[in-house]
Order: sequence, then structure tokens, then C-alpha cells
Amino acid sequence: MSPRPARRRVAVVGTGAIVTGGHLPALGAHADRVELVAAVDVDRARLDAFRESAGGGVPGYTSMGAMLDAVRPDLVLIGTPPSLHREQTVAALKAGAWVLCEKPLCLSLAEYDDIAAAEEASGAYASVVFQHRYGSGATHARELIANGELGTPLVAHCQTTWHRDAAYYAAPWRGRWATEGGGPTMGHGIHQYDLLLHLLGPWAEIRAMASRLVHDTESEDVSTALVRFANGALATVVNSVLSPDETSRVRVDCADATVELTHLYGHRNDDWTYTPAPHVAPERAAAWRTPAADVPSSHEAQLGAFLDAWDAGVRPPGSGPEARATLEFAAALYKAAFTGRPVPAGEIGPGDPFYAAMHGDHPDWAPGERA
Repeated sequence: MSPRPARRRVAVVGTGAIVTGGHLPALGAHADRVELVAAVDVDRARLDAFRESAGGGVPGYTSMGAMLDAVRPDLVLIGTPPSLHREQTVAALKAGAWVLCEKPLCLSLAEYDDIAAAEEASGAYASVVFQHRYGSGATHARELIANGELGTPLVAHCQTTWHRDAAYYAAPWRGRWATEGGGPTMGHGIHQYDLLLHLLGPWAEIRAMASRLVHDTESEDVSTALVRFANGALATVVNSVLSPDETSRVRVDCADATVELTHLYGHRNDDWTYTPAPHVAPERAAAWRTPAADVPSSHEAQLGAFLDAWDAGVRPPGSGPEARATLEFAAALYKAAFTGRPVPAGEIGPGDPFYAAMHGDHPDWAPGERA
């Protein structure tokens, strides 16, 4: 048996709630594989509080550039506001570090292609955090669908119906294209439709609508879409921050069974249900039940998969074409909603206004253009 590689030296950039509450425990759970060697935050008080929660001995920096020069980490974990992701990811890649960045990885397909170019030049990789893909329930469902165990996928529903009030949007960077990249399509529902893409594979065409029904934001507060997948399946997608009864839901109706996930911000095996079609024999359906191991969706699970790929010398999950496909889905949803016409996969490229920004310079949606 070959020896396990030395522990990867990890720096975190941004020390807010998502890093303290999600990524720090994940690093602790993989302490035999990673070592936290630096933390970066422009807010000194927040940085010091994080360092104390991490054990007190972690060097702190208020400049990412200074940290990269001094520490030269193997992995940079980015948990800053979305508008900083592209610049910070590219800087880390240029320094030779692999990157695990909170969603969205960047704010446009043009920014994504900058990251892809930095990957190619450096030989390092950048993955986006979509922890709902990970865990035993999601892995099991994807394998069943991909192997044809449930029959041909036919109809799907993807629902992110959450609630955010005016106080939430009082934060100056929220609901703005330049700092958040969009509304619930980019900042909330992206987790569920990324999981839908993970389960069903490539999408082929999107038709959509979006609206501002409650909040005074630049971006939408609700969007809906109809999606045709390359395998022929049809799906509905809803992304809302207007829904008092909050739920996250993915359902796929296949020829032989329905698989459904209902949760809110994370799932375990018990959150997945399988309903066989009347013609399916009970012994066949019994094999669909969730696996004995119960690994919840989490930052810990994704970090483990990321490190496994690194140890194997292969591109990590959630990077490359996978990451771009989810971002392209968001751009196409916005384009379909704002132009009122269907958008096929692959249509948005350099020269298309929706390549450079999710609002596509549409006069009713672009910053500064509202009446």
C-alpha cells in the first residue's frame, strides 16, 4: 500500500460565518489530511475571533497577497463575498495552490473562463463548493439513475422556496449584480439545480421568467424555469426568497420509480424516498433503499472528495466542465427570462451580453437603468 501524502497546508480567505461554521469543522474532521496554516480577513476583529476559534496559533493576515508570499499554501479555501471570488481564485492558482471556493465560483461565464485559463497555466485546480452533491444519499441516487436502475428519467422538479426579509437585503452587497451576481437564481437556488444537473446530466434548453415581486433590489427575488435535458427529461425549477414555508426539494420521476429529496439546508439518507411504479417487483425496489452508511451532505463530505481526487492526481469534483455547466445554466436562465425566448445550451459565448454579466445589460434589469 502506498503511503498517504503529507498533510496539505491550507489557508482560509474570509473568516465569516460560512468558514467558521462550515469549513473550520470540515478541516478539523480531516485533520489527518490537512493543516490550517493561515487565515486572511480585512476585518482584524473578525480575523482574531476566527484565530481564537481555530486554536489561537494560526497566523493571521489582512492581505491575501501577503499571505500567499509568506505561506505558499497548498490549498486556499475562499469564503469571501462573491464579487471577490474570481480575483482571489486566480491569485491563488497563480501561486500554485489548489482552490476550494464558496458558491458562486464567480459572477459570469467570462470570469469563469479567466479562472479556467489560470488553471491551465498553473496546473492547479479550482472547485466550487456545492456540498449538496455530496453525502451518501446523493451518491446513491446518482448511481441508480446513471445505471438505469430506476428506468428512463422523464419528469423532474427542483424547488428552492426560501424566505428572506428586508433586513436580509439591508446588507449593501445583497441583491446587486456587481456584488452578489444576481438574486435567488445565483445565491440560493443554485445549490438545488446544481444537484439536479448532477443527477440528470447535461441540460439542452431553458425557458424562464423572473420578477421583483417584493424586494427593492437590482436583481430578481423569484425565478421559474422549464428545462429540457439532453436525455429528453423535462423539469421545472423554482428559485424564491418569498416563501414563508421554506423547503428545498428535488424530485425525479423515472419510468420505474420516483426518487425525491426534501430538506432545507442539508440532507441525510432519511431525506431521500423511493416510490416504485406499480409494475416493479418488491425485491427490485428493496435494492433502491438508501445505503447502510449515512453520510450527510456537508462541507466535510465535499472536502473529503476533493482530497481524494488530489491524492489520486485527478481533477477534483466540482471543477472544470462541471462548474461551468452550472454557471452556464444560471446565465441561460437569466437570458431566457429577460429576453422571453428559449436559450439552448452552448449559445452564450464571447460577444453575448449574458456572457459578461448575468443581467445581460437588459434595460429593465441592468444596474442604473431602472425607471
